[in-house]
Amino acid sequence: MTIWNLGSINADMVYGLPHLPAAGETLAADGLERFLGGKGANMSVAGSRAGSRVSHIGAVGPDGRWAKDRLTEYGVDTRFIAEVDVPTGHAIIAVDAQGENLIILYPGANHALDSAQIGKALASANTGDILVLQNETNAQVEAARLGHELGLTVCYAAAPFQAQSVQEVLPYLDFLILNEVEAEQLRQETGLDAAELPVRHVIVTLGSRGARYLQQGCDPVDFAAHKVQAVDTTGAGDTFTGYVLAGMDRGMPMEQAILQANRAAALMVTRHGTADVIPDLREVRDAQLD
Repeated sequence: MTIWNLGSINADMVYGLPHLPAAGETLAADGLERFLGGKGANMSVAGSRAGSRVSHIGAVGPDGRWAKDRLTEYGVDTRFIAEVDVPTGHAIIAVDAQGENLIILYPGANHALDSAQIGKALASANTGDILVLQNETNAQVEAARLGHELGLTVCYAAAPFQAQSVQEVLPYLDFLILNEVEAEQLRQETGLDAAELPVRHVIVTLGSRGARYLQQGCDPVDFAAHKVQAVDTTGAGDTFTGYVLAGMDRGMPMEQAILQANRAAALMVTRHGTADVIPDLREVRDAQLD
């Protein structure tokens, strides 16, 4: 089976800072690194490193061929990544000494996708394949509708969060993942708690407290996070999602997939960077965690 990822591709410019800046404050960075990033690219790399076949649907500009090449190196199928006349998306990421971050995002080529490109890619999909979307590209509703019509398992990682965007794809979803703040914002908009959403599988991530799994007709199940020394939380949620999707793709029970994803996310926060430092399956299995 295949995970089809309609996802963003960014150049992540990561600046190390003594603390996150306040409004009007000027800070000198003590480090700068460039990584392959974007929630989509992160999830594609995570899914591939977790053992799944991942095909990425996206776009880069003339300045972004290095990103497409990097994804290929990580085992991701890049045949459906278009090169367009719009600059590649990028993110400016500030990380403080405690590993917390803030992010400024420029969408660029990630919003230059067209429906024909998505249709051409998904024409190669098979019933039962997984389609995952995030809120960093255009054409999400069209892709979710098409995936649903083709019999794919349609998944949505609701970040960056917009309640309207979630509501627009909600009728087509089989799986939704969001954090507890986003779940509360969605409740305020819809009047529905996470457990009441018309989606078969819902995961609410709880940061350092782990995650909660909600399956229709079943009691919630909580999963504690591993205790590690975090140095950078950037990309941890994407790593978690990619590993959960890979577990689903490989036929794992959801509980087992979440446990493995928790381990991957715990390793990820001990590393500086994004897609380039996502742990592979062997590292996740061999890691000595509490």
